[in-house]
Amino acid sequence: MNLKGGLSDILVKDIMTKAIVSVDSSTTVYQVAKMMEQGGFGAILVKQDGHPHGIITDRDFAIKIAANKYAFDTPANKVASHPLQTISSGESILAAADILSTRKIRKLVVVEGEKIVGIITSTDIDRKST
Repeated sequence: MNLKGGLSDILVKDIMTKAIVSVDSSTTVYQVAKMMEQGGFGAILVKQDGHPHGIITDRDFAIKIAANKYAFDTPANKVASHPLQTISSGESILAAADILSTRKIRKLVVVEGEKIVGIITSTDIDRKST
């Protein structure tokens, strides 16, 4: 089996993380950091008016928060990436890898229709491809 062919047979829903944590857009980056630390999360969805609006990742803390010297009371929405980058749960992980690579991101929100059902990361795909 060649690597590309094998990855095209595995679906996003088969390896995605189903645990999804979200916060209101007004939650501070300090509160988000504590949630990530305590829960072992690498990403948290940011909701605005009750709807998923963006995502804040562990990488955002280094790239956006530290580099821009944002205060700990900065609202999560100010540093969250939006719009959400998504992929259907029925797509192959090869398609997910292509999106991650093309957009130079490390996490994709997984959807079924309009509903968010998980997150897939470049690490998830790396683990499956080795």
